[in-house]
Amino acid sequence: MDCPASRIFIRGFIKRNNIEMDEYTTTKYKSFNAFFVREIKKEVRHFPDCEQDLAAPCDGKLTAYPITADSAFHIKKSVYTIDGLLREKELADEFIDGTCLIFRLTPNDYHRYSYIDDGEVLCRKRIKGVLHTVRPISQHRYNIYAQNTREYTIMQTKNFGKVIQIEVGALFVGRVKNYMAEGSFQRGDEKGVFEFGGSTIVLLFQKDAVTIDDAICTNTQQDKETVVRMGYTIGLRGSR
Repeated sequence: MDCPASRIFIRGFIKRNNIEMDEYTTTKYKSFNAFFVREIKKEVRHFPDCEQDLAAPCDGKLTAYPITADSAFHIKKSVYTIDGLLREKELADEFIDGTCLIFRLTPNDYHRYSYIDDGEVLCRKRIKGVLHTVRPISQHRYNIYAQNTREYTIMQTKNFGKVIQIEVGALFVGRVKNYMAEGSFQRGDEKGVFEFGGSTIVLLFQKDAVTIDDAICTNTQQDKETVVRMGYTIGLRGSR
């Protein structure tokens, strides 16, 4: 998908996924991957100015879960442990009684993602895995997040405390491309891109760090996803 010949797939992909190309900057794409990570116009995605607002780091279909005392949460009738995601139990234990947000990206979504707040990168780690699709057909057979390639960043943020953001690659998406391994960032700065395919971002918050919008929580309890866009306010700082 990096070769010039792959451009022949672009037109059909746009049509099948009903992508509004008017939202994106105009350019001539050198390959399908160049199109897939296309840049959106700045005015189309923007982050809230109010510091207490928690914004989505990406486009996607969102579900929200409490992190239980045994560090497990449920997604699509499967159970995923936090320490299984991170492969570091002591770190996972810091997020007990916190909140787990899962953003499932589909091909029509914008595949760049951003930082949710001002802050500093404390650590970044990549975990190799066996790539499996995130499509529902595979969820009955595989523990998807334990098997997929993933990369997580531990961040100290200004308004939400210590936060972990995990990017999970789906089938054919081994390349999760984060830009920065250390240093400071600001809310809305671009963090990285997914290349070609549906992908997933997981955000972990510590206890009492955030309150998620009631509609999102209700949808999750009813086994429904909430469609969000990068920069949309999805919750607030602190607990009720």
